[in-house]
Amino acid sequence: MHFPISLISFVILAFCWVYIRKYQSRQESEVISTITAICALAVALITSALLPVDIFLVSFMKYPNGTYKDWAAINETRKQIEDTVLYGYYTLYSIVLFCVFFWIPFVYFYYEEKDEDNVSKCSQVKNALKYTIGFVIVCAALLLIGTFVPLPPPSRQNSTQWEKVQYLFKELGSRDGVAALSFSISSLTLIGMLAVITYTAYGMSALPLTLIKGVRSVRYERLENTEDTEQVEQRIGKLKAKCGDGRPLSMRDRRTLQDLETRLQTLRRQARHLEVAERDCCTKVGGALRPLKILLGVFFFLVALLFVAALFISNLDKALHSAGINTGFVIFGTNLTNPLNELLLALQPVFPLDYVLITVITVYFVFTSMAGIRNMGIWFFWMRLYKIRPERTRPQALLFLCMILLLIVLHTSYMIYSLAPQYVMYGSQKYQLQVRKCACVFLHQCTITRTYLFLHKFWFFSTVYYFGNWAFLAVFTIGLMVSCCKGKKSVIEGEVAADDSDFSDDEYVH
Repeated sequence: MHFPISLISFVILAFCWVYIRKYQSRQESEVISTITAICALAVALITSALLPVDIFLVSFMKYPNGTYKDWAAINETRKQIEDTVLYGYYTLYSIVLFCVFFWIPFVYFYYEEKDEDNVSKCSQVKNALKYTIGFVIVCAALLLIGTFVPLPPPSRQNSTQWEKVQYLFKELGSRDGVAALSFSISSLTLIGMLAVITYTAYGMSALPLTLIKGVRSVRYERLENTEDTEQVEQRIGKLKAKCGDGRPLSMRDRRTLQDLETRLQTLRRQARHLEVAERDCCTKVGGALRPLKILLGVFFFLVALLFVAALFISNLDKALHSAGINTGFVIFGTNLTNPLNELLLALQPVFPLDYVLITVITVYFVFTSMAGIRNMGIWFFWMRLYKIRPERTRPQALLFLCMILLLIVLHTSYMIYSLAPQYVMYGSQKYQLQVRKCACVFLHQCTITRTYLFLHKFWFFSTVYYFGNWAFLAVFTIGLMVSCCKGKKSVIEGEVAADDSDFSDDEYVH
C-alpha cells in the first residue's frame, strides 16, 4: 500500500516541478517562490485525489450483494477507516489553510519587498510578516465563527447565565473541530467557486476546441509578419518625410508615429519568436501529433458535454424536488436520470472502471482549470494583473496561480457531488432490504463518505453553491460560443503582445 502512495506522490511532485519550471521566468526565478509554488501545486493535486480514495474506501467495505465484508462487519473497524479518511481531510485542509492564509501571502510580500532598493533581509521578513498578519486574522476569525455558529441552544429556556456558560464549554469540549474547519474551508470554497465560474468554465469550453482547431502554420505567419512589417515601415517613412524640411509634425501625426513605432517593435519581436518556433523541434513534433490532438480534443469535448448535461440535470432535480432554499437544496437520491450518475453505476460491475472514471473527471476538472488560468491570465475584476507564459511568468504570478488552484480544488468536491450526488455520497455500495408484515427494515445500511459530511455542514453554503452551478453553466455556454467563433491560435500565442500589464514579456528568446 505504501509503495503505490509513494509512487503517486513522486509522480505528482515531478509533474509540479516540470510545470512550474516550464512557466517560470528564467530571469526572475527565486528559490523560495519556486519551492512554494511547487509544494502548493502538489498540495492542490493531492487534495483533489482524496475524493476518489474516499469513495473507493466506503465502496470497498461491502460485497455486491449489500453485506459488509468480514473485516468491515465490525463497527469499530469501519469507524477506524472513517476516522483515517477524516484525518486525511483534516491534514490536507489544514495545509491548504496554512498555504492560503500564511505561507503564500508571506512569500508573495517577501518577494515584493525585494524589489525595493536598499532593503535588508530582516526588513523584508518584517514587512512581509506585517502584511501577512491580516490574512492570519481572517483565518482565525473564520475558525472562531465556525466553532460558535452551529451551536444548538440550551434545552432549558430558563437556564441561568452560569449554566449557559457551562453548556457552552461542554459543547465546545465535545467537538472534534469538524465544524470550525468545515466553516473555514467552505468560506474559501466560495472564493473557489468564483474562480471555477471564471477559469474552469472557460477552460472547459476552450481547451477541446483549441486542440481540435490546432494552430496556424508557422511559415504562413512569418510571411504575414513580413508583409505587415513592410507596410508599417512604409507608413513610418512617409510620416518622417513630412518633417524632412525641418517642419514639426502635428500632434495627430506624432501620436500616429508613436503608435506605428510601437507596432513595428512588436512585429520585429514576433518575427524573432516565429523564427525560433520554426526551428523548434517541439513545433515539428506537435505537427506530427496533430491526429492525436484532434482525437484528444474530441474526447475532452464529449467529457465537457457529459459534465454540463449532468450538472444541468442535477440542478434541475434540486430545483424541482429539494426542500428549498432554506435546506441548501439538498436531496437524497436522484429523481431525474443523471447520465454521469447512471454511467458510474453501470461501470460498477467491471472493477475498477467506475473509480477510473471519477478519477479522470477529477483530473480533467483540475487540468481544464489550469488551462483556463493559462489562457486568461490572472485578473482582479476588470484589471489583468499577470499573464501566464512559458519561461516568462513572474514569481508573483506563479504564487497567484497556485493559490487560485488551491481554491478551485476545494470547490471540486462539491462540483463532482453535483454531477453524481448518489455516487459521491455512497460510492458503489448496495444495501439489503428485508420486507416484514408491517414495515421494511434496512440491513447493512450504507456508509456515507467523509466528503459529503464536509460539504453539507452548513446549509447556506450549499445554497450559494447551487446558484453558482447555474452561473457556471451560463459562463460555459458563453465561452463555448466565443471559442467556436474564434479562429486558429498563433503558434506563439501570448508570447508577444503590445499591451502587456506585467514585466514578464521581456526580450528573452531562447
